[in-house]
Amino acid sequence: MTAVGIIPARYASSRFPGKPLVDIHGKSMIQRVYEQCEKAKLERIVVATDDARISKHVKTFGGEVLMTSEQHQSGTDRIAEAAEKLMLNTNDIVINIQGDEPFINPEDIKTLRDCFNDKRTQIATLVKKIKDFDTLTNPNSPKVVIGLKKQALYFSREAIPHLKNFDKKDWLKKKNYFQHIGIYAFKYEILKEVAQLKKSPLEQSEGLEQLRWLENGYKIQTAEINSDCIAVDCPEDLKRIDEKFFS
Repeated sequence: MTAVGIIPARYASSRFPGKPLVDIHGKSMIQRVYEQCEKAKLERIVVATDDARISKHVKTFGGEVLMTSEQHQSGTDRIAEAAEKLMLNTNDIVINIQGDEPFINPEDIKTLRDCFNDKRTQIATLVKKIKDFDTLTNPNSPKVVIGLKKQALYFSREAIPHLKNFDKKDWLKKKNYFQHIGIYAFKYEILKEVAQLKKSPLEQSEGLEQLRWLENGYKIQTAEINSDCIAVDCPEDLKRIDEKFFS
């Protein structure tokens, strides 16, 4: 089983233009993500970008990079184009690694890959147990309901399931809730299929792409991690990186 890590990287971010190239203590963010992926011992790691500046920079530190279309609406579409250019085999595993988590835990990437030790796995993603009320109620932190076989049943920006007869502030004392960690892996044949799907009603309601796959009958296997994941969405998030990794 060959696993390829693809890191989608856009320059034209509305909240943080040029984010992949921002300097984090002597290295760009995209370089730090790439180096964390190398520690996961994947067979291949590729940056997929639509910007010549990012492409040129990745080559300076010896990384592999592919130019992709400027028209993609999601990272999934971008990695699908990149995977096609790589001419992968049907059962190869494609891991979509977020380009804005400069200190992603390599063990988490390995955990995601291991989901495909079960040959029935189509898509896999990571989840983390929610420990605080703010995360439970934050609509920017998507939640996921998991079935008995650890497959995702539904994703929502709301806290789900609703606990009848209990005050919401007590929910975490009564039941385990899970935060969705937005890193995905696909069998290549499944990635090609989901890249052709149109936006679905639930996806449009919640603004969560993964609901498109569930609505079309695909199964998403989950694996639980405990790592603290810090994504850089805006310049202010760099302070959190400094405090955690460099203070």
